Amino acid sequence: MSIDANGDVTLQGVSLRSLPKVSLHDHLDGALRPSTILELADSIGLEVPESTPAALGKWFAKQSDSGSLVEYLKTFDLTTAVMQTKEGLARVAREFVQDLAADGVVYGEVRWAPEQHQAGGLTLEQAVEAVQQGIEEGEDAADRDGRSIRVGQLITAMRHTDRAREIAELAVDFRGRGAVGFDIAGPEDGFPPSNHRAAFDYLAENFFPVTVHAGEAAGLASIRSALLDGRALRLGHGVRIAEDLQVVTQEGDEVQVQFGDLARWVRDREIPLELSPSSNLQTGAIAAWGDTSRRSSTTSTISRRSSSTRLRPPSFRSRSGRSSSS
Repeated sequence: MSIDANGDVTLQGVSLRSLPKVSLHDHLDGALRPSTILELADSIGLEVPESTPAALGKWFAKQSDSGSLVEYLKTFDLTTAVMQTKEGLARVAREFVQDLAADGVVYGEVRWAPEQHQAGGLTLEQAVEAVQQGIEEGEDAADRDGRSIRVGQLITAMRHTDRAREIAELAVDFRGRGAVGFDIAGPEDGFPPSNHRAAFDYLAENFFPVTVHAGEAAGLASIRSALLDGRALRLGHGVRIAEDLQVVTQEGDEVQVQFGDLARWVRDREIPLELSPSSNLQTGAIAAWGDTSRRSSTTSTISRRSSSTRLRPPSFRSRSGRSSSS
């Protein structure tokens, strides 16, 4: 299997890019075209580390391979800097949707933190409205190109700040107008979901869907807090749930494991893990494909002859705010 010059793969005569897909874990400020960054930076006089789209793309790739989530997140300082105006936010959102559609995505959810886009004087509401404008423009452009896609916003609070309740209220206010869920993001280790229990209580009282970044830079305690304090319906990453699995036997591709209490809870309730393997490699959440060095012994007596769980990922859909949510 090889990737062609356009980044596509063909299997048994079928283009993978052409297949319909659902995208549930994308960050808007991590999905900018390098050319757009350069143009927006030039318009505001912002210095950038490279002068061409190709070189800037390589710079991001190099910076992302730091092996540390904290260092990885520093690359977002550049992208968020060019997303401080209505025009910048709308353009980035529009192009993001168009790029998803070009990859065969038919439904997507994009997470971003409005509180990080107020340096230019925008209110939280203005920022959300600008992103929604761009999303709808991107959907319309895709429709004109013969592609159908709908994208909803996951309004996100930064876990290392104290604005989660405010952002939760913002998300609920935009229910039916683009917002389809809530998330917390940012540095995970040392900033557990329990710090934002008041925000999660408010969201639960308003029956508003929640996904939580957990099990990436922190371990099982973070996942537990996401489920119990955050009432998460999905887990962002969640890869370190593997620490609650004990490999009993392994023969070729056949693996038998014992599930700990937390892993069994996630499996039995079919709580989806929003896995991002390439990101996990870049941030050091895993050391290598198939690495089991983070796994520890468990006390579970329930085993399953597989290395993964079948999940049916729920989407938090409200048709991008163009019709009432159900």
